[in-house]
Amino acid sequence: MIRTFQGRFTPWLFAAPGLVWLVVFNLWPAFNTVVLAFTNAKPLGGGHFTGLANLGRALNDDQLATALLNSVIYMLVCLPVLTILPLLLAVLVEKKLPGITFFRTTFYTPVVASAVVVALIWEWLLEDRGLVNGFAQWLGVIAEPLPFLTDRWLLLLSAISLTIWKGMGYYMVIYLSALGNVRRELHEAAAVDGAGAVRRFRSITVPGVRNTMLLVSVLISVSALRVFSELYVLSNGTGGPGGQDMSVVMLIQMYSRGFTGHLGYASMLSLVLFVVTVGPMLVLLRLNRKGA
Repeated sequence: MIRTFQGRFTPWLFAAPGLVWLVVFNLWPAFNTVVLAFTNAKPLGGGHFTGLANLGRALNDDQLATALLNSVIYMLVCLPVLTILPLLLAVLVEKKLPGITFFRTTFYTPVVASAVVVALIWEWLLEDRGLVNGFAQWLGVIAEPLPFLTDRWLLLLSAISLTIWKGMGYYMVIYLSALGNVRRELHEAAAVDGAGAVRRFRSITVPGVRNTMLLVSVLISVSALRVFSELYVLSNGTGGPGGQDMSVVMLIQMYSRGFTGHLGYASMLSLVLFVVTVGPMLVLLRLNRKGA
């Protein structure tokens, strides 16, 4: 009987630390966010139930509309670029050439660097007296510095370029693991039949990594809609001129911080972000099912 008891509960004892961590730091905060979304809670007070008041406020919030627009633009630009470029990069570095390991490491280096540190370096490069403007003026391409960090669309473009540069190596590694499962015999047979590199890429490589492309697309969509560090650092925490480059996560942070923060409204914004994030995932899954 003792052995039966041990055999039955021993797996749960090993799983208990992970389950406790999941409940305390994931499930409970998520449940609490849903509850707070329908209250007027503050950091130093529990608040009381307000029904759909926070939702009505969100629907009429111009800042939220701007933040959603920025986040959607961020996703629409990053999604195709970070889905295709890392795959092309993985195809290039997959070849067994002398010194190819060095290039793999070089491409992956930005991934392991801190997002804040990389954003600070990017800010130093793009400021009015930075390396990019200085070099462009020295070449005579521009007469005055470009406002990379003070113009709404240039700031958004700068943050997007930072995200793409930092994320390419990460998705490249994912594609490299997927390319290892594509049969070499298919490429060899296609080459014998006269298929060129582009045709083999379209007809063999892309179908072979289709599921991985779906995974990468979902990861990119979620990350782009939840962008924070890049825009926060490049805009010095202001969200750009007039807050026009603010993301939804930055808006949530703005409403929830401080002793007079609006935790209830910030929680409702979190639910809005969750719904917006789930949308692209469902669309991508639907497109993949149709393609299959």
